[in-house]
Amino acid sequence: MLNFKFIESDGELETVCKGLGKEKIIGVDLEADSMYCFKEKICLIQIAGKDQAFLVDPFLISDFSPFVALLENQDIVKIFHGSDFDVRSIDREMGCRIENLFDTEIACRFLNVRERGLGALLKEQFNVFVDKKFQKVDWSRRPLKDDMITYSVGDVEHLIALHDRIKERLEKMNRFAWAKEEFEAQASVKYESNHKLPLFKKFKGAGKMDNRTLAILENLLQVRMDAAEKKDLPLFKIMSAQSLQALATHRPKAIDTMVSIRALSKKQADMYGSLCQEAISSALALSHGELPSYPKTRLPRKSPQVLERIDILKKMRERLSVSLGMEPGFLINNALISAIAFENPRTQADLGRLDAMRNWQVEALGDEIIKRLGQCN
Repeated sequence: MLNFKFIESDGELETVCKGLGKEKIIGVDLEADSMYCFKEKICLIQIAGKDQAFLVDPFLISDFSPFVALLENQDIVKIFHGSDFDVRSIDREMGCRIENLFDTEIACRFLNVRERGLGALLKEQFNVFVDKKFQKVDWSRRPLKDDMITYSVGDVEHLIALHDRIKERLEKMNRFAWAKEEFEAQASVKYESNHKLPLFKKFKGAGKMDNRTLAILENLLQVRMDAAEKKDLPLFKIMSAQSLQALATHRPKAIDTMVSIRALSKKQADMYGSLCQEAISSALALSHGELPSYPKTRLPRKSPQVLERIDILKKMRERLSVSLGMEPGFLINNALISAIAFENPRTQADLGRLDAMRNWQVEALGDEIIKRLGQCN
C-alpha cells in the first residue's frame, strides 16, 4: 500500500497542498455519508501524489482554500474516477470548479471498455482487488477503522498509473481531445438540492400523475422530508419511493389500510401513519384551483419527415456504435437525435451550432449525419 499521512489541521493542509502544487498530476477521491444522513457531507478527502497519499479529515479543517487552489490550478491534472458525485459535492461545499479534470470512467467510454467500475479496472490492469462493501459504510464515524483506511488509500493509489495507461490508449486512437471535451463538460456541472419545493419535480413518475394525486404526493414528500431532517436520516430510510407512490395512488384513509396494501410496514405506520393520513386528507380537501400541476415541456409535433429522420439517425447510430466501439447512448443520445431531426442541418457547421452537440460528435459523426439527412430530403 502507498505510504499515507493523515491531514488533521489547517496548517498541515496548507503545507501538503503547497507540496502537491509542484506535482504535474494528482489523484483525488471523496467519501461521503449520503446513505446515513439527511444532508450529505464530505467525510474524507483522499489525494495521491507520485509517492505518497494524504487523507484529509474535513471535520478538522476550517480553511479549505489551499485545497481549492490546488483544484483550480490549471497546470495540474486532477484524476478522478466517476467524478460526477465528487464534482457536485465540491461545488456544494467549496464552491469551486475543478480545472484540468481527467475522469478515468468517462475516458473508458471512448475506449469500448464495458466494465468501467474502478474495482473492475484495478483488477484488470493491476490485479488489485477492491472490496465493494466499503462503498456503503458510514464514513462520518470516527475513528476510521484500519480496513476503511486501507480502502480509502487504495481508491487513489493507482489513479496516476491508470491515467497513464488510459491516456496512452486515447492518444493512439486520436480520441484524447474527444475525452477532454467531456471532462470539461463534467467539471462544469453544479450541485442541485433534492429538497427544493415543489418536491414532486424530483420524483420519478410524477409527470404522469393527475393534479389531485400530485397534491397528495407533495404532502407525503413533505412528511418524509420533515421526518428525515428531524432524525438526520436519508429520505429512503424514512419511506421508499415505492411506498409514497402507493400511498398517493391508492389514497388510503385508514392507517390499517396503509399496512394491508403494503404501502407502509407496521413500524412505519406507527411512526408516520397519522402524518400520512393527514397529508392525504388535506390534499383531498383542496379545491381544484389549489391543486398543483406538473410543469409540462411542450414539444413540437413530430411530422412524418421528422420521424423518418429520427429512424434513419438511430439506425446510423447502431451501426457507428459498433464500428467506433462506443455505446450508442453515449455516442449520441435520443434527445440530441430528435433535436437534429427537427433542425435538419445541411452542413457540419449547422450541426455544430446545435446547443447539445459536442465538437467530438461533429468530428466522429458529422459526415454521416449530413449524408443520411440529405437522403431524406
